[in-house]
Amino acid sequence: MTAIDTSVVQPQAEARPSRSALLRLAQVALCVGIPAIVLFAPWDAPANTKAGLAISAFMIMAWMTEVMEYGSAGLVGLLLFWYFKVAAPETIFHGFVDAASWYYVGAVLLGTMATKSGLAQRIAQFVVEHVGLTYSRLLLGLIIISFLLTFIVPSGTARVVIMAPLCMSVISLFGADRNSNIGRGVFIIVVYATAIFDKMIIAGTGAITARGVIERVGEVDVTYSFWLIAFLPCAILTIIAGWLLTLWLFPPEIESLEARGEEVTATFRNTIPWSQRSVKATILIAVALVLWLTDSIHGISAAMIAFGIGLVALLPFVDVLDADDFRKANMLPFFFVAAALGMSEVLRETGGNKLETAKRLGIGRQTLYNKIKAYAIEA
Repeated sequence: MTAIDTSVVQPQAEARPSRSALLRLAQVALCVGIPAIVLFAPWDAPANTKAGLAISAFMIMAWMTEVMEYGSAGLVGLLLFWYFKVAAPETIFHGFVDAASWYYVGAVLLGTMATKSGLAQRIAQFVVEHVGLTYSRLLLGLIIISFLLTFIVPSGTARVVIMAPLCMSVISLFGADRNSNIGRGVFIIVVYATAIFDKMIIAGTGAITARGVIERVGEVDVTYSFWLIAFLPCAILTIIAGWLLTLWLFPPEIESLEARGEEVTATFRNTIPWSQRSVKATILIAVALVLWLTDSIHGISAAMIAFGIGLVALLPFVDVLDADDFRKANMLPFFFVAAALGMSEVLRETGGNKLETAKRLGIGRQTLYNKIKAYAIEA
């Protein structure tokens, strides 16, 4: 009887779509349905404006649902702009010549230099050696390391890759496992802080893209140093609040490693020796940081600094980076930044944003709001 029951139930279980398949189907439906609603909505707007809004809706939904890789979704959106002649090609692909996109390329090269030369590990070693051996101080040290690495490693994913072994080392030194308060607290705050610091320093794709849009659309010059100074109080508050909140929510099972000081030092000791290449990489990164922090004085854009220093590292007789390093660098976010900037430029030119649409329709904001409200009530 049991064998019969199993043979009958099993095919039904196999025929039922998995939860991931249903979720992916829902994501695709959103990515197609929302743009269709935008495209066929009874708005009195030019055809290219509605098409631009619909394609932009597709790009945004694809990014929100993560139905496909960010850069790929952006390129698909740019292709649709081009195919349906929503705007001129130089407008659609404006992001590829925007300084913000090339800033990301330069920042990736600098991050590769920092990792390859061991500079990131040396920063971690220095911080851990000076914060102390109690759990609370080591936790604070990990947060500070994540913040300092943001200056030289622009990718949040890359920083998590660097931080993960350090976190595992701290957890193992305390004799804790992943389900312990120590394990959960360390990983939660490090991943959270890594994502937040990307916005407080012009390093992650979000900050790079936002800065490009602000300068292009808002016509406001935003320097690297100005952005850093503006967000520095938030960064300090995030470090302190995240540290205290983690200690409160995840009280450690073991408070201190004072008796294992030598083992802690050995764990965080950098294994990459100083070499001529490491020295040159450190000098180049230091030059880039100094130029970034003083860009309001000399006027050289952060993008030119990052891209220029990154290319200097590839020059003969410098040899800090080679062709393999360039090939291994993750350039997909470059396409995401370029696509996001291209989308904003298309919307700006076609009047896709609300204010421009109101101007093209020859009505004020309140009148536009009343029309949308009346349409919603009628529907």
